[in-house]
Amino acid sequence: MSDSKYGAEVVERMKSVLELDSDTQLAKILGRAGSSVSNWRVRGNVPIDECIRFAQRYGVSLDWLILGNERPIEAEGSDAECSSIGTADSLPEGYTPIAMYDIEASAGAGHLPGAEAIECVMLFDTRQLEAEGLDPSQLMGARVRGDSMNNTLRNGDRVIIDRTHRTPDGVFLLRMGDELRIKRVQRVAGGALMLISDNPVYEREMLAPDDAANIEIIGRCCMRLGRID
Repeated sequence: MSDSKYGAEVVERMKSVLELDSDTQLAKILGRAGSSVSNWRVRGNVPIDECIRFAQRYGVSLDWLILGNERPIEAEGSDAECSSIGTADSLPEGYTPIAMYDIEASAGAGHLPGAEAIECVMLFDTRQLEAEGLDPSQLMGARVRGDSMNNTLRNGDRVIIDRTHRTPDGVFLLRMGDELRIKRVQRVAGGALMLISDNPVYEREMLAPDDAANIEIIGRCCMRLGRID
């Protein structure tokens, strides 16, 4: 399935829910500029925040809206694998759906992970997220790949990423060219960045200011979901 077709199918599912005939009508209802929906079609990527808001507002399954199937919505706080809590046509009141991405499936420069890279959706208590000082609308999730962040993060762990925090120091999801990586990032005098793998087997990487400017910091890893040995 091409990217453009993927985005178009999400748009068409939105229009089917609202019984609309045109992209312009959809943009108006969503409070978007007239060209927004057409741009989603061209890019092949409807923003995940837009999908979540639509699912919550109109009581449809996020899995159906994004993926076009009736896969069950996932359970809150699963440690290793997303667990089913049954098929739902609407989201439970008081819970926030957070999309979990496979960062290895998110290659491609210049954009956030798209809907095609979503592994599952997990539900979190909205009040608890807010109590932690987190804006539920700015959260996403990703699965950790590899051992470079041992023992802080292990292969197969999932992390919740706060996209409102993009200023080092801390552990961040980064886009470096066509690759997404999770690294500890420290600021260095003069505008340089130090990328650190918490596994001491891996060497630190110093990025000069010009190189650091080409790194996109997507968000800070603020929560870990993983198995306890």
